[in-house]
Amino acid sequence: MSDSYLDHIPSAEREKIRKRMRSAEAYERLREKVKGPEDLEREMERSEKMAELNFEMESNPELKERVKSAIEKDIAEEGIEKILEISGINPDVQMKIEQGKFLLQVSAHPITNEDTLIIVPEGNVQEKIPVKTSFCERYVSQFIVH
Repeated sequence: MSDSYLDHIPSAEREKIRKRMRSAEAYERLREKVKGPEDLEREMERSEKMAELNFEMESNPELKERVKSAIEKDIAEEGIEKILEISGINPDVQMKIEQGKFLLQVSAHPITNEDTLIIVPEGNVQEKIPVKTSFCERYVSQFIVH
């Protein structure tokens, strides 16, 4: 008969695990973290699309410029707040973006860690502003042919 993994950890840690799993809230939090097959499939499809967009933008500078132009046009027409996730952005950075002084890249979202389009204002490579998911999906479908 094999021992449980709980038999091999210190008793204080065992007690913490038991207490944590007894609470209904902890169990619900754990269940929320678990992804189903449909969720994983959607996530993989999105990752593939973003990887393809990244490859195309890196290998085809003209495409990168077209995506950047589309973002600039949408910012001018609909406003920066609707296109980008800009909570607490520096006004100087916002002005640079509105003037089109930014670089475009595919990178991990600072909060969700999912690949997305990121705007990096010129001269400030530490500032990374993600494009909202709905617009990111729109640009991917607009510029990547499957």
